[in-house]
Parts: sequence; C-alpha cells; structure tokens
Amino acid sequence: MRSLTAAQMREADRRCIEELGIPGVVLMNNAGGAVFREVSALLCERNAPQSSTIGVVCGKGNNGGDGFVVARLALLAGHRVRTVLIASPSNIQGDAALFLRVYERLGGQTIEAPDEDAARSAIAGMSCCDVIVDALLGTGISGEVCGAPRAAIEAWPDVATVAVDLPSGLDADAGAPCGACVRADVTVTFQFPKRGFDNPAAAAYLGRVAVADIGIPPACADDAAWSRLITNAPQA
Repeated sequence: MRSLTAAQMREADRRCIEELGIPGVVLMNNAGGAVFREVSALLCERNAPQSSTIGVVCGKGNNGGDGFVVARLALLAGHRVRTVLIASPSNIQGDAALFLRVYERLGGQTIEAPDEDAARSAIAGMSCCDVIVDALLGTGISGEVCGAPRAAIEAWPDVATVAVDLPSGLDADAGAPCGACVRADVTVTFQFPKRGFDNPAAAAYLGRVAVADIGIPPACADDAAWSRLITNAPQA
C-alpha cells in the first residue's frame, strides 16, 4: 500500500473535508471506532477481563479527539476508563472539543495534566491499566518533543499500548523519534501508512501496524485521480 508524507496526508484530509464535503467529525468518529476495535482485539488476545481498565492519553489536537471517541466507546462497552488530557481543556477546539464534551456528558471523567509534573504523575498512575491508548501527538510535530508531552512519554508505564495513527513522538516522514517516543504494541494508522513507517528503525516503536479505512476516498491522495475527479464533477 502506498505510504504518504504528513503533508500529503493533510492534503488528502483537506480534499475530503473541504472539497468533497465529508465532515471531519465523521472521519474522527470512524478513526476512534477503528482504534477501539483494535483495543478490544488486543484485550481478547491477552485474555483480559471482560470489564477491563482502559487508559486513554489525549493531546490537544485531532489525535486527542480520536482518543475521546475511544474513551466514549470504552465507557459505553462497560470498561473502566481512565482518561488523561495532557493540555488545558481551554486549548481543545473543533471536533476534538465536541467529542470531549460527549464523553464527559456520558459520565466520563478527565484528569487534566497541563504541565510536566502533572503529566508525570498522571501517566505513572496508569500502570494499573490493562491497555493504554496513545492519542497524544499526531503527524504535525516538528523538532524535539518537549514540555508536558515529553514528560508524559518519558513516564509511560510498561503497559500494552495502542497508538492512534502513529506513536507519539515519531516523525511521520523520517520514522525516527523526536527526542522521545512511545513504544506501541499496535499502531492503528488511518487510511494510508505514513512514509516514516518505511524506515526499518521505526518498527521498534510501531509494533503491529493496522491500516484502518476511515472513509477518505483513495482519489483524495492521488493527484492525477483527484484532477480527473474535479474536472468531471458536475458544476453546482
């Protein structure tokens, strides 16, 4: 399967949402659902209790929004859910904010950890979880991870981990850690593998890679196919 750079993936998202009109909230819900299915499969493989403890570590961006979808689905499935936000709630916007509100309106609780000390403490407290979902950082990072996100990564417990799109701290294009990186057991990447996954050194951080279809048409990532689609599209 063709792999995409972070810029190519952003453009595919943009075309899907802004030009085709598929709402971003639909893609986010699909993404979170795909991650939850892999979490459930991992728990089954490990013979975890039917009502397990699922930790979800969310950042302030769209990866965090995917994480709130996972948290909601885990809550509705009867699991104990421990959700940590490595940011201030005031920094959560757009679709991610919508899914945070839905999760909390259903009775879900969120531990806020906006600074380094709070992040270390909150993540260390997740050692009791049966699995942790890494929804902290996405493909948009550049340079070294620092601040509260780095503190969270460095405090990550030795618990089975499912990464959302890519392990937090992994450069999506180079496949190398940005100073610190989560080591996942499973990475659920969306629609297309990321270019950095082709780097053999990335395997130590990715674990098993599952490519999830979240509803982005293939033409959105193919310039020639996209040009034909737009040219032949009926005019409004």
